[in-house]
Order: sequence, then structure tokens, then C-alpha cells
Amino acid sequence: MASLIRPTLLRKQCLTVAARRAFTKQAMPKSMASNIYSQSTVTQSSPFGLSTLRIIQPTALRVAGFHASSRRLILPAGPQVIDGTANDPAPVPEPSPTHGSYHWAFERLISAALIPLTIAPFAAGTLNPITDAILCATILIHSHIGFQALIIDYLPNKRVPKTRALFWWGLRAATLTVGLGLYEFETNDVGLTEAVKRIWTA
Repeated sequence: MASLIRPTLLRKQCLTVAARRAFTKQAMPKSMASNIYSQSTVTQSSPFGLSTLRIIQPTALRVAGFHASSRRLILPAGPQVIDGTANDPAPVPEPSPTHGSYHWAFERLISAALIPLTIAPFAAGTLNPITDAILCATILIHSHIGFQALIIDYLPNKRVPKTRALFWWGLRAATLTVGLGLYEFETNDVGLTEAVKRIWTA
């Protein structure tokens, strides 16, 4: 067991010293370098010799240089909110099928409906404005639900209520703007399906 631990400890010591030398601007004193790689450092029970330590040094310096990038600190945590005391149970929200199973089923239905609505106009060979309008509305609703889920997951109302409200109204404004743009494109231009067909055959 000791013969397995000693090489690991020796290798770790060499890497630590080399990393410190790579991260500091001052050169390592000659006395320290001679002490690290002196014959006294290598014990009789260690399988490493002096020549092996000289081989380890450039490798350790290359590893330390590879990891010598700038530090990227993690952002501090947002404001923490605790309801009650540490002994109180976690509040359980009231069950609501509108925010539960119905909402989940509606999301899956919209996602599944995009498949036939995307293929049907091209497979049938006809460009129906009603089918095109339904496709645009489905894409818009699907995108709105996806971005809404991002806001719910990453911007909790208890921690960042103002930021969540800002993003919430921003999403509504973006959905309304895109909806008006698609309506204008469908009524005063060629429409979404015809535009995709022209781009595909251009």
C-alpha cells in the first residue's frame, strides 16, 4: 500500500511546485530548485529516480501553463427568500388542472400538430391560405410557450419578481409584434408557405 501512495504523493508535489512557479512572476530560487530535485528528495523506497524527476518537470510546467488562463469567477447568488422558519414544511401549491395536466397536454398537442401542418402544403401541392394561417398561428403559439417556459424556469418570481415581470411583458410584446408581422405577410404578400417554396427552389 505504501509503495502505491508514495509515487502519487511525489507526483502531486512536483505538479504543485511547478504550478506555483508558472503562476508567479518571480523566478524560483536556485536553492529551492536544487532542494526539489536533489538526491535527498528521492527516497530509497520510491521507484522514481533523479532522471525521472527531471522528465516530470517540463510536463508539469506544460500542464500548469495550459491551466494558466484568466480566472472566471462565478456570479454571486441572487436574493434569497425564506418563508417562515427552518422547521416549517415547504408550501404546497393548490392543484390546478389548467396549470398542470391541461397545460402539458396543450403543449404536446401544439408540438405534434406542427408536423402535419408543415408537411401538408408541400405534399398536397396546393397552397391554401387557411392552412398557411393555421401553420403561422401554431408556430407563434409554440414559440410563445417555449420562451414562457424559459422565463418560468430561470426567473423565479420569489427571487427576481421585477426581472421576471420585465421579461414576461417583453415576451408578450414580441409575440404580438411577430403575430402582426405574420398577419401582414399572409394578407399583403405571398405568405409563409409560398415564401419557403420560392426560397427552396431559388
